[in-house]
Amino acid sequence: MNGWLNSFTYRIDMNPLFFVTAALSVVFIALLSVGYQTVKAAIANPVQSLRNE
Repeated sequence: MNGWLNSFTYRIDMNPLFFVTAALSVVFIALLSVGYQTVKAAIANPVQSLRNE
């Protein structure tokens, strides 16, 4: 299988750094969005929310 894959003209070397960077980016974006929603919920006035329901 490696011989067949190596015969391609356009190929790149897979570096684990690509996967680590992508995973860290996803975790950062997830923490940022969860943190934003948490702060937004903590600041909200529960009386206003209950009054609207």
